[in-house]
Amino acid sequence: MLNDDAVLFKFRSGVTLEQKNKFIRELKTLKNLPSVKNGRLIVGSPSATDPIERSKGFQIALVSYHENLAALAEYQASEDHHRVTSTYFIPYKEDLIRFDFEVDVEDEYMCGGNRFGSSANLTDLLRQTFFSTSSTSTGSFTYGRNCQDVSTRFTIGHLEA
Repeated sequence: MLNDDAVLFKFRSGVTLEQKNKFIRELKTLKNLPSVKNGRLIVGSPSATDPIERSKGFQIALVSYHENLAALAEYQASEDHHRVTSTYFIPYKEDLIRFDFEVDVEDEYMCGGNRFGSSANLTDLLRQTFFSTSSTSTGSFTYGRNCQDVSTRFTIGHLEA
């Protein structure tokens, strides 16, 4: 089951924009860790919440995706994760909220998870949905994947993107 890690960061007053931007750049490097599923780690700042007071002073958000709880634990225990947080956040920390959760299987496709996570899975889904074993039909359809629409043409036994 896919696991999501959502974190909100709040810096103490007096921390410079340059220091916050350095932290953001370093956080983004964590997407290269093998425990992050398909490099799916997103960092956002500043808050677009209106009115801004609803953000409760949190300045940076991070969302990362992991194959399972073991991968999430590996990510959080990694040397790179420790280096980034202990060097660029902990000394300047006012507050932090972390919320880890499992994504329901039927919702994983919205996170770039299993359902449309690879062309092999997509090919199997197409075969099951559109073709019987004796069919040689062709067609096309559009589906959403990783925050974008992807148009796909297919024939039985062959997938083109």
